[in-house]
Amino acid sequence: MAPHQILTVAQIRAADQAAVSAGVAAAELMARAGAAVAEAVIARFAPCDVLVLCGPGDNGGDGYVVARLLAERGWPVRVAALEPARSPSAQAMAALWAGPVQAIESADLAADLYVDALFGAGLSGPLSGEAARVVQLLNATPEPVVAVDTPSGLPGDTGQPLGVCGRAVLTVTFHARKPAHVLEPGRGRCGEVVVADIGLPPVETSLFENTPDLWAPRFPWPTAASHKHARGRMVVVSGPAWRTGAARLAARAGLRIGAGVVTVLSPPDALAANAAHLEAVMLRPFDSEAELENLAADVDAAVIGPAAGVNETTLMNVLALARTGAALILDADAITVFREDPEELFSVLDKDDVLTPHAGEFERLFPGALDSAPERITATRRAAELADAVVLLKGHDTVVAAPDGRAAVALNGSPWLATAGAGDVLAGYIAGLVAQGMDSFEAACAATWIHAEAAHAHGPGLIAEDLPGLTPSILRRLYGVS
Repeated sequence: MAPHQILTVAQIRAADQAAVSAGVAAAELMARAGAAVAEAVIARFAPCDVLVLCGPGDNGGDGYVVARLLAERGWPVRVAALEPARSPSAQAMAALWAGPVQAIESADLAADLYVDALFGAGLSGPLSGEAARVVQLLNATPEPVVAVDTPSGLPGDTGQPLGVCGRAVLTVTFHARKPAHVLEPGRGRCGEVVVADIGLPPVETSLFENTPDLWAPRFPWPTAASHKHARGRMVVVSGPAWRTGAARLAARAGLRIGAGVVTVLSPPDALAANAAHLEAVMLRPFDSEAELENLAADVDAAVIGPAAGVNETTLMNVLALARTGAALILDADAITVFREDPEELFSVLDKDDVLTPHAGEFERLFPGALDSAPERITATRRAAELADAVVLLKGHDTVVAAPDGRAAVALNGSPWLATAGAGDVLAGYIAGLVAQGMDSFEAACAATWIHAEAAHAHGPGLIAEDLPGLTPSILRRLYGVS
Protein backbone atom coordinates (compact mmCIF):
# COMPACT_ATOMS: atom_id res chain seq x y z
CA MET A 1 0.00 0.00 0.00
CA ALA A 2 1.05 3.59 -0.60
CA PRO A 3 1.95 5.67 2.46
CA HIS A 4 -0.95 7.55 3.97
CA GLN A 5 -0.65 11.26 3.33
CA ILE A 6 -1.38 14.14 5.70
CA LEU A 7 -2.64 17.13 3.72
CA THR A 8 -3.30 20.78 4.53
CA VAL A 9 -6.63 22.49 4.04
CA ALA A 10 -5.23 24.23 0.94
CA GLN A 11 -4.07 20.94 -0.54
CA ILE A 12 -7.49 19.37 -0.06
CA ARG A 13 -9.15 22.41 -1.60
CA ALA A 14 -6.81 22.15 -4.58
CA ALA A 15 -7.70 18.47 -4.96
CA ASP A 16 -11.40 19.38 -4.82
CA GLN A 17 -10.89 21.97 -7.53
CA ALA A 18 -8.89 19.55 -9.64
CA ALA A 19 -11.72 17.03 -9.42
CA VAL A 20 -14.24 19.71 -10.44
CA SER A 21 -12.00 20.79 -13.33
CA ALA A 22 -11.87 17.14 -14.42
CA GLY A 23 -15.65 17.06 -14.67
CA VAL A 24 -16.91 16.00 -11.23
CA ALA A 25 -19.63 18.33 -10.01
CA ALA A 26 -18.97 20.02 -6.68
CA ALA A 27 -22.41 18.88 -5.51
CA GLU A 28 -21.44 15.29 -6.32
CA LEU A 29 -18.35 15.57 -4.13
CA MET A 30 -20.53 16.92 -1.34
CA ALA A 31 -22.97 14.07 -1.80
CA ARG A 32 -20.12 11.55 -1.56
CA ALA A 33 -18.79 13.22 1.60
CA GLY A 34 -22.18 13.21 3.30
CA ALA A 35 -22.74 9.60 2.29
CA ALA A 36 -19.42 8.62 3.87
CA VAL A 37 -20.44 10.24 7.15
CA ALA A 38 -23.85 8.57 7.09
CA GLU A 39 -22.29 5.15 6.46
CA ALA A 40 -19.84 5.65 9.31
CA VAL A 41 -22.72 6.54 11.64
CA ILE A 42 -24.80 3.54 10.56
CA ALA A 43 -21.83 1.23 11.06
CA ARG A 44 -21.25 2.35 14.65
CA PHE A 45 -24.61 3.32 16.16
CA ALA A 46 -28.08 1.84 16.40
CA PRO A 47 -30.94 3.95 15.03
CA CYS A 48 -31.74 6.73 17.47
CA ASP A 49 -32.89 10.33 17.63
CA VAL A 50 -30.29 12.29 15.62
CA LEU A 51 -29.86 16.06 15.52
CA VAL A 52 -27.78 17.32 12.61
CA LEU A 53 -26.37 20.80 13.22
CA CYS A 54 -25.65 22.58 9.93
CA GLY A 55 -23.54 25.65 9.32
CA PRO A 56 -23.86 27.94 6.31
CA GLY A 57 -20.90 26.58 4.34
CA ASP A 58 -19.95 23.33 2.63
CA ASN A 59 -19.59 21.58 5.98
CA GLY A 60 -23.27 22.31 6.55
CA GLY A 61 -24.00 21.03 3.04
CA ASP A 62 -22.45 17.72 4.04
CA GLY A 63 -24.75 17.74 7.07
CA TYR A 64 -27.89 18.01 4.95
CA VAL A 65 -26.76 14.95 3.00
CA VAL A 66 -26.19 13.03 6.24
CA ALA A 67 -29.66 13.96 7.49
CA ARG A 68 -31.35 12.89 4.24
CA LEU A 69 -29.56 9.54 4.00
CA LEU A 70 -30.16 8.63 7.64
CA ALA A 71 -33.83 9.53 7.29
CA GLU A 72 -34.07 7.37 4.17
CA ARG A 73 -32.78 4.47 6.28
CA GLY A 74 -35.55 5.03 8.81
CA TRP A 75 -33.63 6.96 11.45
CA PRO A 76 -35.49 9.75 13.27
CA VAL A 77 -33.57 12.85 12.16
CA ARG A 78 -33.95 16.57 12.82
CA VAL A 79 -31.94 19.43 11.33
CA ALA A 80 -31.06 22.70 13.06
CA ALA A 81 -29.24 25.36 11.05
CA LEU A 82 -27.05 28.19 12.24
CA GLU A 83 -27.77 30.16 9.06
CA PRO A 84 -29.22 29.30 5.63
CA ALA A 85 -26.90 27.50 3.23
CA ARG A 86 -24.75 29.88 1.18
CA SER A 87 -22.76 27.99 -1.45
CA PRO A 88 -24.59 26.61 -4.51
CA SER A 89 -23.67 23.03 -3.58
CA ALA A 90 -24.84 23.43 0.01
CA GLN A 91 -28.07 25.05 -1.19
CA ALA A 92 -28.65 22.12 -3.53
CA MET A 93 -28.15 19.60 -0.74
CA ALA A 94 -30.38 21.59 1.62
CA ALA A 95 -33.11 21.58 -1.03
CA LEU A 96 -32.99 17.77 -1.17
CA TRP A 97 -33.67 17.52 2.58
CA ALA A 98 -37.40 16.93 2.84
CA GLY A 99 -37.81 17.65 6.53
CA PRO A 100 -38.05 20.92 8.40
CA VAL A 101 -35.02 23.05 9.23
CA GLN A 102 -35.15 24.76 12.60
CA ALA A 103 -33.12 27.80 13.57
CA ILE A 104 -30.55 26.75 16.14
CA GLU A 105 -31.40 29.51 18.57
CA SER A 106 -34.98 28.26 18.92
CA ALA A 107 -34.51 24.54 18.30
CA ASP A 108 -34.94 21.74 20.82
CA LEU A 109 -31.34 20.60 21.09
CA ALA A 110 -32.00 17.41 23.03
CA ALA A 111 -31.01 14.27 21.08
CA ASP A 112 -29.43 10.84 21.42
CA LEU A 113 -26.75 11.50 18.79
CA TYR A 114 -25.41 14.73 17.30
CA VAL A 115 -23.80 15.37 13.93
CA ASP A 116 -21.59 18.46 14.09
CA ALA A 117 -21.64 19.94 10.60
CA LEU A 118 -21.33 23.57 11.70
CA PHE A 119 -17.77 24.42 10.64
CA GLY A 120 -15.00 22.23 9.24
CA ALA A 121 -11.25 22.34 8.90
CA GLY A 122 -11.15 25.64 7.01
CA LEU A 123 -12.30 27.70 9.99
CA SER A 124 -10.16 30.83 10.27
CA GLY A 125 -11.53 32.52 13.39
CA PRO A 126 -12.98 31.61 16.79
CA LEU A 127 -16.59 30.54 17.21
CA SER A 128 -18.94 33.14 18.66
CA GLY A 129 -22.60 33.71 19.37
CA GLU A 130 -24.96 30.78 18.80
CA ALA A 131 -22.23 28.60 17.33
CA ALA A 132 -20.12 28.90 20.48
CA ARG A 133 -23.17 28.33 22.71
CA VAL A 134 -24.19 25.16 20.88
CA VAL A 135 -20.67 23.74 20.84
CA GLN A 136 -20.36 24.33 24.58
CA LEU A 137 -23.68 22.52 25.03
CA LEU A 138 -22.41 19.56 22.99
CA ASN A 139 -19.22 19.43 25.04
CA ALA A 140 -21.29 19.17 28.20
CA THR A 141 -23.66 16.45 26.98
CA PRO A 142 -22.93 12.75 27.55
CA GLU A 143 -24.49 11.83 24.22
CA PRO A 144 -22.08 11.05 21.35
CA VAL A 145 -21.08 13.65 18.77
CA VAL A 146 -19.98 12.82 15.22
CA ALA A 147 -17.95 15.57 13.55
CA VAL A 148 -17.83 16.25 9.83
CA ASP A 149 -14.20 16.90 8.81
CA THR A 150 -13.15 18.35 12.18
CA PRO A 151 -15.05 19.27 15.36
CA SER A 152 -16.25 22.85 15.03
CA GLY A 153 -13.68 25.33 16.29
CA LEU A 154 -10.71 23.15 15.34
CA PRO A 155 -8.73 24.50 12.35
CA GLY A 156 -7.43 21.75 10.15
CA ASP A 157 -3.88 22.97 9.70
CA THR A 158 -2.78 23.29 13.33
CA GLY A 159 -4.84 21.19 15.70
CA GLN A 160 -4.89 24.19 18.05
CA PRO A 161 -8.47 25.14 19.05
CA LEU A 162 -9.51 28.72 18.37
CA GLY A 163 -11.34 29.44 21.62
CA VAL A 164 -14.47 27.30 22.06
CA CYS A 165 -13.91 23.97 20.31
CA GLY A 166 -16.03 20.88 19.86
CA ARG A 167 -15.23 17.33 20.87
CA ALA A 168 -16.32 14.20 19.03
CA VAL A 169 -16.26 10.44 19.53
CA LEU A 170 -16.01 10.03 15.75
CA THR A 171 -14.69 12.36 13.07
CA VAL A 172 -15.12 11.60 9.38
CA THR A 173 -12.75 13.42 7.07
CA PHE A 174 -12.12 13.10 3.36
CA HIS A 175 -9.24 11.89 1.18
CA ALA A 176 -6.54 12.27 3.85
CA ARG A 177 -5.98 13.27 7.44
CA LYS A 178 -5.09 16.88 8.11
CA PRO A 179 -2.65 18.08 10.79
CA ALA A 180 -5.56 18.61 13.19
CA HIS A 181 -6.28 14.88 13.09
CA VAL A 182 -2.73 13.87 14.11
CA LEU A 183 -1.43 16.68 16.34
CA GLU A 184 -2.44 17.27 19.94
CA PRO A 185 -4.62 18.72 21.31
CA GLY A 186 -6.78 18.53 18.19
CA ARG A 187 -6.18 14.83 17.77
CA GLY A 188 -7.63 14.12 21.19
CA ARG A 189 -10.76 16.11 20.34
CA CYS A 190 -11.47 14.13 17.16
CA GLY A 191 -12.04 10.71 18.69
CA GLU A 192 -11.88 7.93 16.13
CA VAL A 193 -10.91 9.34 12.74
CA VAL A 194 -12.28 7.77 9.57
CA VAL A 195 -10.71 8.84 6.26
CA ALA A 196 -13.24 8.46 3.45
CA ASP A 197 -12.32 8.18 -0.22
CA ILE A 198 -14.56 10.53 -2.20
CA GLY A 199 -12.69 10.23 -5.48
CA LEU A 200 -10.26 13.13 -5.32
CA PRO A 201 -7.13 13.03 -7.50
CA PRO A 202 -3.67 12.34 -6.07
CA VAL A 203 -1.82 15.16 -4.31
CA GLU A 204 1.95 15.56 -4.05
CA THR A 205 3.19 15.89 -0.47
CA SER A 206 6.14 15.00 1.72
CA LEU A 207 4.10 14.68 4.94
CA PHE A 208 2.81 11.27 5.96
CA GLU A 209 1.30 9.21 8.74
CA ASN A 210 4.02 7.17 10.41
CA THR A 211 2.75 3.68 9.63
CA PRO A 212 4.59 0.68 8.17
CA ASP A 213 3.33 1.59 4.70
CA LEU A 214 5.86 4.42 4.80
CA TRP A 215 8.98 2.34 5.49
CA ALA A 216 8.28 -1.40 5.72
CA PRO A 217 9.22 -2.13 2.08
CA ARG A 218 12.77 -1.01 2.92
CA PHE A 219 13.09 -2.62 6.35
CA PRO A 220 16.54 -4.29 6.59
CA TRP A 221 15.67 -7.96 6.96
CA PRO A 222 18.61 -10.40 6.84
CA THR A 223 19.00 -12.82 3.96
CA ALA A 224 20.42 -16.33 3.78
CA ALA A 225 23.80 -14.79 2.98
CA SER A 226 23.82 -12.40 5.95
CA HIS A 227 26.41 -12.56 8.71
CA LYS A 228 26.79 -10.45 11.83
CA HIS A 229 29.17 -7.90 10.31
CA ALA A 230 26.91 -7.50 7.28
CA ARG A 231 24.07 -6.63 9.64
CA GLY A 232 25.89 -3.58 10.92
CA ARG A 233 28.22 -2.47 13.69
CA MET A 234 26.84 -0.20 16.36
CA VAL A 235 28.36 1.40 19.47
CA VAL A 236 26.86 3.09 22.50
CA VAL A 237 28.88 5.41 24.72
CA SER A 238 28.40 4.65 28.39
CA GLY A 239 28.11 7.18 31.16
CA PRO A 240 30.28 7.04 34.30
CA ALA A 241 30.23 4.17 36.78
CA TRP A 242 27.08 5.30 38.57
CA ARG A 243 25.17 6.04 35.32
CA THR A 244 25.60 3.00 33.08
CA GLY A 245 22.11 1.58 32.73
CA ALA A 246 20.92 3.91 29.99
CA ALA A 247 23.71 2.90 27.62
CA ARG A 248 22.98 -0.79 28.20
CA LEU A 249 19.30 -0.23 27.43
CA ALA A 250 20.20 1.40 24.13
CA ALA A 251 22.70 -1.34 23.32
CA ARG A 252 20.26 -4.16 24.01
CA ALA A 253 17.59 -2.40 21.93
CA GLY A 254 19.99 -2.09 18.99
CA LEU A 255 20.86 -5.76 19.20
CA ARG A 256 17.21 -6.81 19.43
CA ILE A 257 16.24 -4.80 16.38
CA GLY A 258 18.86 -6.53 14.29
CA ALA A 259 22.26 -4.85 14.48
CA GLY A 260 24.86 -7.59 14.03
CA VAL A 261 27.54 -6.41 16.45
CA VAL A 262 26.82 -3.99 19.30
CA THR A 263 29.51 -2.65 21.63
CA VAL A 264 29.30 -0.46 24.71
CA LEU A 265 32.28 1.91 24.79
CA SER A 266 32.93 2.56 28.45
CA PRO A 267 35.02 4.87 30.60
CA PRO A 268 37.43 2.73 32.65
CA ASP A 269 35.62 3.43 35.93
CA ALA A 270 32.40 2.00 34.47
CA LEU A 271 33.86 -1.21 33.02
CA ALA A 272 33.05 -3.40 36.01
CA ALA A 273 29.47 -2.19 36.26
CA ASN A 274 28.90 -2.73 32.54
CA ALA A 275 30.68 -6.09 32.41
CA ALA A 276 28.46 -7.43 35.17
CA HIS A 277 25.35 -6.89 33.05
CA LEU A 278 26.39 -7.53 29.44
CA GLU A 279 26.27 -10.79 27.54
CA ALA A 280 25.85 -10.64 23.76
CA VAL A 281 26.68 -6.93 23.83
CA MET A 282 30.45 -6.39 23.70
CA LEU A 283 32.44 -4.02 25.91
CA ARG A 284 35.50 -1.88 25.17
CA PRO A 285 37.21 0.77 27.33
CA PHE A 286 38.23 4.27 26.31
CA ASP A 287 39.96 6.95 28.31
CA SER A 288 39.93 9.98 25.96
CA GLU A 289 38.08 11.38 22.98
CA ALA A 290 40.99 10.28 20.79
CA GLU A 291 40.57 6.67 21.93
CA LEU A 292 36.80 6.96 21.41
CA GLU A 293 37.33 8.23 17.89
CA ASN A 294 39.66 5.35 17.13
CA LEU A 295 37.27 2.71 18.51
CA ALA A 296 34.36 4.14 16.49
CA ALA A 297 36.33 4.62 13.29
CA ASP A 298 34.79 1.66 11.48
CA VAL A 299 31.29 1.45 12.96
CA ASP A 300 28.05 2.23 11.18
CA ALA A 301 26.08 3.96 13.93
CA ALA A 302 26.86 5.43 17.34
CA VAL A 303 24.56 6.40 20.21
CA ILE A 304 25.70 9.06 22.64
CA GLY A 305 23.81 11.01 25.26
CA PRO A 306 21.88 8.60 27.48
CA ALA A 307 23.15 9.31 31.03
CA ALA A 308 26.38 10.69 29.54
CA GLY A 309 26.45 13.81 31.70
CA VAL A 310 26.10 17.45 30.68
CA ASN A 311 29.79 18.29 30.73
CA GLU A 312 32.85 19.02 28.61
CA THR A 313 33.64 15.31 28.31
CA THR A 314 30.32 14.60 26.59
CA LEU A 315 30.76 17.58 24.26
CA MET A 316 34.24 16.45 23.23
CA ASN A 317 33.05 12.87 22.79
CA VAL A 318 30.28 14.00 20.42
CA LEU A 319 32.79 15.96 18.36
CA ALA A 320 35.10 12.95 18.31
CA LEU A 321 32.36 10.66 17.03
CA ALA A 322 31.45 13.25 14.41
CA ARG A 323 34.94 12.86 12.94
CA THR A 324 34.26 9.19 12.22
CA GLY A 325 32.09 7.78 9.45
CA ALA A 326 29.41 6.65 11.88
CA ALA A 327 25.87 7.98 11.77
CA LEU A 328 25.25 9.66 15.12
CA ILE A 329 22.11 9.22 17.20
CA LEU A 330 22.17 12.01 19.76
CA ASP A 331 19.87 11.91 22.77
CA ALA A 332 19.45 13.56 26.13
CA ASP A 333 22.75 14.93 27.49
CA ALA A 334 24.43 14.95 24.06
CA ILE A 335 21.76 17.46 23.02
CA THR A 336 21.63 19.55 26.18
CA VAL A 337 25.42 19.98 26.34
CA PHE A 338 25.25 22.17 23.20
CA ARG A 339 22.54 24.50 24.56
CA GLU A 340 24.95 27.47 24.80
CA ASP A 341 26.21 27.03 21.23
CA PRO A 342 23.90 24.92 19.05
CA GLU A 343 25.81 26.02 15.96
CA GLU A 344 28.83 24.10 17.19
CA LEU A 345 26.77 20.92 16.99
CA PHE A 346 25.07 21.79 13.71
CA SER A 347 28.43 22.42 12.06
CA VAL A 348 29.48 18.78 12.51
CA LEU A 349 26.18 17.03 11.71
CA ASP A 350 25.04 15.64 8.38
CA LYS A 351 21.83 14.25 6.93
CA ASP A 352 22.49 10.72 8.27
CA ASP A 353 22.62 11.86 11.89
CA VAL A 354 19.54 11.81 14.14
CA LEU A 355 18.60 14.10 17.03
CA THR A 356 15.94 12.74 19.42
CA PRO A 357 14.85 15.59 21.72
CA HIS A 358 11.76 15.88 23.86
CA ALA A 359 10.16 19.33 23.86
CA GLY A 360 12.47 20.75 26.53
CA GLU A 361 15.63 19.54 24.80
CA PHE A 362 14.26 20.78 21.48
CA GLU A 363 13.87 24.26 22.97
CA ARG A 364 17.50 24.20 24.14
CA LEU A 365 18.81 23.54 20.63
CA PHE A 366 16.18 25.50 18.72
CA PRO A 367 15.09 28.29 21.07
CA GLY A 368 11.70 29.76 20.21
CA ALA A 369 11.12 27.34 17.31
CA LEU A 370 8.04 25.71 18.84
CA ASP A 371 6.46 29.00 19.89
CA SER A 372 7.06 30.67 16.53
CA ALA A 373 5.78 27.80 14.39
CA PRO A 374 2.07 27.22 13.79
CA GLU A 375 2.46 23.59 14.91
CA ARG A 376 5.01 20.86 15.70
CA ILE A 377 5.39 19.65 12.12
CA THR A 378 6.60 23.01 10.86
CA ALA A 379 8.88 23.45 13.89
CA THR A 380 10.48 20.03 13.40
CA ARG A 381 10.95 20.56 9.67
CA ARG A 382 12.65 23.89 10.30
CA ALA A 383 14.88 22.30 12.92
CA ALA A 384 15.92 19.48 10.57
CA GLU A 385 16.80 21.99 7.88
CA LEU A 386 18.77 24.13 10.31
CA ALA A 387 20.67 21.20 11.82
CA ASP A 388 21.04 19.40 8.46
CA ALA A 389 20.07 16.21 10.27
CA VAL A 390 17.00 14.12 11.01
CA VAL A 391 15.08 15.48 14.00
CA LEU A 392 12.69 13.34 16.03
CA LEU A 393 10.55 15.50 18.33
CA LYS A 394 9.15 13.18 20.97
CA GLY A 395 5.61 13.26 22.27
CA HIS A 396 2.34 11.37 22.00
CA ASP A 397 2.28 12.83 18.47
CA THR A 398 5.99 12.26 17.73
CA VAL A 399 7.15 14.09 14.60
CA VAL A 400 10.12 12.95 12.52
CA ALA A 401 11.56 15.32 9.90
CA ALA A 402 14.45 15.11 7.46
CA PRO A 403 16.50 17.99 6.04
CA ASP A 404 14.94 17.38 2.60
CA GLY A 405 11.46 18.20 3.93
CA ARG A 406 10.10 14.70 4.47
CA ALA A 407 8.11 14.44 7.67
CA ALA A 408 5.91 11.89 9.43
CA VAL A 409 3.65 11.99 12.48
CA ALA A 410 3.08 9.02 14.78
CA LEU A 411 -0.48 7.86 15.30
CA ASN A 412 0.23 5.00 17.70
CA GLY A 413 1.78 6.81 20.66
CA SER A 414 1.46 5.00 23.99
CA PRO A 415 1.05 6.54 27.46
CA TRP A 416 3.00 3.58 28.88
CA LEU A 417 6.18 5.03 27.37
CA ALA A 418 6.16 7.76 30.04
CA THR A 419 8.78 5.89 32.03
CA ALA A 420 12.48 6.38 32.68
CA GLY A 421 14.73 4.82 30.05
CA ALA A 422 12.15 4.52 27.28
CA GLY A 423 13.98 7.17 25.24
CA ASP A 424 17.25 5.26 25.58
CA VAL A 425 15.60 2.22 24.01
CA LEU A 426 14.28 4.37 21.16
CA ALA A 427 17.77 5.72 20.47
CA GLY A 428 19.07 2.16 20.37
CA TYR A 429 16.35 1.07 17.96
CA ILE A 430 17.20 3.92 15.59
CA ALA A 431 20.92 3.17 15.72
CA GLY A 432 20.33 -0.53 15.17
CA LEU A 433 18.30 0.13 12.02
CA VAL A 434 20.72 2.74 10.68
CA ALA A 435 23.61 0.34 11.30
CA GLN A 436 21.84 -2.16 9.04
CA GLY A 437 21.77 0.37 6.22
CA MET A 438 18.30 1.84 6.62
CA ASP A 439 17.83 5.49 5.62
CA SER A 440 18.04 7.57 8.80
CA PHE A 441 14.65 9.23 8.35
CA GLU A 442 12.92 5.92 7.71
CA ALA A 443 14.87 4.28 10.55
CA ALA A 444 13.68 6.97 12.97
CA CYS A 445 10.09 6.49 11.75
CA ALA A 446 10.27 2.70 12.02
CA ALA A 447 11.86 2.83 15.46
CA THR A 448 9.17 5.21 16.71
CA TRP A 449 6.39 2.91 15.49
CA ILE A 450 7.99 -0.28 16.85
CA HIS A 451 8.70 1.45 20.19
CA ALA A 452 5.03 2.38 20.63
CA GLU A 453 3.76 -1.00 19.46
CA ALA A 454 5.97 -2.75 21.99
CA ALA A 455 4.56 -0.50 24.72
CA HIS A 456 0.99 -1.25 23.64
CA ALA A 457 1.79 -4.97 23.64
CA HIS A 458 2.82 -4.78 27.31
CA GLY A 459 0.42 -2.16 28.62
CA PRO A 460 0.23 -1.15 32.29
CA GLY A 461 3.32 -1.74 34.37
CA LEU A 462 5.75 -1.29 31.49
CA ILE A 463 9.31 -0.34 32.38
CA ALA A 464 12.06 0.40 29.88
CA GLU A 465 13.80 -2.91 30.56
CA ASP A 466 10.73 -4.69 29.14
CA LEU A 467 10.91 -3.04 25.72
CA PRO A 468 13.84 -4.90 24.09
CA GLY A 469 12.28 -8.24 25.00
CA LEU A 470 8.97 -7.20 23.43
CA THR A 471 10.65 -6.28 20.16
CA PRO A 472 10.67 -9.75 18.51
CA SER A 473 6.87 -10.07 18.57
CA ILE A 474 6.52 -6.73 16.81
CA LEU A 475 9.19 -7.67 14.27
CA ARG A 476 7.39 -10.95 13.56
CA ARG A 477 4.23 -9.00 12.71
CA LEU A 478 6.21 -6.72 10.41
CA TYR A 479 7.98 -9.63 8.74
CA GLY A 480 4.62 -11.12 7.82
CA VAL A 481 3.54 -8.03 5.90
CA SER A 482 6.82 -6.78 4.40
